Amino acid sequence: MRRVAIVVLALALGCSGCAIHQFAVPTRQWTTRSGQLSYHGPKRAFIGEVLVRFSTRGDFELTFTKGPGVTLLLVRTDPEFARVQGPLVGLPWSGRIASPPPARAQGWLALRREILRNSQKPTVRVSESGETFVLRF
Repeated sequence: MRRVAIVVLALALGCSGCAIHQFAVPTRQWTTRSGQLSYHGPKRAFIGEVLVRFSTRGDFELTFTKGPGVTLLLVRTDPEFARVQGPLVGLPWSGRIASPPPARAQGWLALRREILRNSQKPTVRVSESGETFVLRF
């Protein structure tokens, strides 16, 4: 019973960020890039399609998919707040970028930083928290 209560509380806290924080909607002024992402985590590895969109203000969206209609991960951020959700991270996480995210979100936020830092590079590589990412645009 206690375990169920903890899971319900975690879900409630994870979803409460959705109602409070609203991310910017991508516009034509945002940069859009697509490519392939190779993900190697502690328990699994995937290669899939990735769509990245970002603004000059620091808004960011990454969608990692495997085949049509199968979203593995969605990352949305603005300059201060982030949300990481999908089967690759388990329970969704939302929080301030300045505060340390949980391990399940650290690698994805490190990938975000590298993409924004090197927005024109054809290949972005990141290793963080036992995860390795190789993104080719």
